[in-house]
Amino acid sequence: MRSFLALSAILIFLSFNIAAQSGRVGLNQQLPVSDEVAAKNDLTVKELFEEANTFAKNKFAEFEEKKVPFNDKLHQQTLQEQKQLAVKYAALASNRENLSGEDFYYLGMLYWLTENGEPASEAFKKFLAAENLSAEKAQTARSIVVVVSARTKNFAEAEKFLNQYLKNEPVKTTERLKIETELAQGFKAENQLIRAAPHAEQAYRATKEIYKDFASRVDGINRLLTAGVFLFEIYKDSGKQKEAENALSELQSEAVTIQSTSLYYYAVNEQIKYQIETGRKPLALQTYDNLLRQSQKEFKTKSLQEDIFRRLKRRDFHYKILGESAPELVNIGTPPQVQTEILTNLRGKVVLLDFWATWCGPCIDAFPSLIEWHETFKKDGLEILGITRFYGKTGNLPVDTITELDILQKFKQEYELPYDFVVANNDQNHRIYGARAIPTAVLIDRKGIIRYIETGTSVSREEEIREEIVKLLAEK
Repeated sequence: MRSFLALSAILIFLSFNIAAQSGRVGLNQQLPVSDEVAAKNDLTVKELFEEANTFAKNKFAEFEEKKVPFNDKLHQQTLQEQKQLAVKYAALASNRENLSGEDFYYLGMLYWLTENGEPASEAFKKFLAAENLSAEKAQTARSIVVVVSARTKNFAEAEKFLNQYLKNEPVKTTERLKIETELAQGFKAENQLIRAAPHAEQAYRATKEIYKDFASRVDGINRLLTAGVFLFEIYKDSGKQKEAENALSELQSEAVTIQSTSLYYYAVNEQIKYQIETGRKPLALQTYDNLLRQSQKEFKTKSLQEDIFRRLKRRDFHYKILGESAPELVNIGTPPQVQTEILTNLRGKVVLLDFWATWCGPCIDAFPSLIEWHETFKKDGLEILGITRFYGKTGNLPVDTITELDILQKFKQEYELPYDFVVANNDQNHRIYGARAIPTAVLIDRKGIIRYIETGTSVSREEEIREEIVKLLAEK
């Protein structure tokens, strides 16, 4: 069971993990203050901030002492109470007429706790205009101004304060990581990939530097993966093939250094898919063969060697059919009503084949996304086709094909699936498409070429599929 104290450390970084909001109360706008909060008027702005900033940490310690069971609802409620307290204290402090020097710093931190980025930035800039600044506070103020400016697309101001940040000390890697990430994301969102790239590079370097400082090894690996993939995608989307492959090679090398098969697999998998996507299928297959052997030398323990071999071997057939014409579905329906040329008749559309079964929990978990994609993209040319087969049983009880087909129809109605599905007489289609496990998703472009194939489901996988759908629909 997780404890409140175990989570309290998160609060140290709370101000850097909340989103800046626009359209909120300005720095110079007077706010109403309750009598209860007004009673705190004898506290300095620094004391107001410290009380608000430690509120949740102290509450968690209290819960721990009183043996209050941990639950997410209480955790979120406490964080919300902290935010509300910060809002009240920011109102109290902003109504004062004699603010100066570090008062503006702590007012900025109060606003930052309230998720009110622009007034926070205003306060920090007033603080930075003062003399005899605390070096550390000045750097924190500059870093937050950069983040707010990047999120509000004021890139000139963001880069101005970034330059000031880099010219001063201390430069903290955690702050640098946040700054560079925000700028890279901001430029990418505006499709300014050339400007995004150097910031993404710095964000990846910073992530590598503090990899061991994250809450856990898993968290560190996930952060490395996110930063490395983001860098790869920027270069990929800007057509810089050499730089994109270098980003993946560096991610692969880092995976060997820290002995992470998950990170290694992702880098290798993306490298092979990218070579196929860029018309280098023979090279991709040679890369796969080489890495399958090389990986056994890269990892020190037998368990890791077996894990990476198993991961890569599962993709063997997928790599072979990626970029190839999609094979026609076979043995669909019951004789004499066997359906033929199903995919041929869908040529010109983007087709998503979803290999599934009624007894597959992860398949059912993917239904909401499949329904949303059907409703959103069908008008643009997306066709979703569920692929299942007759299993000859329901649970442990044998059934004939007529009964099983009736069960499938009722299942479709129960889950309100608006797209079509077909039923095969055997597992031949599963073997043709390498759907050794389900769910397996296959995306076929308008020309009938297989452009994507993955097994399993998760939030990130569904986001990945949706992005691929959008990309393929844009191709004419």
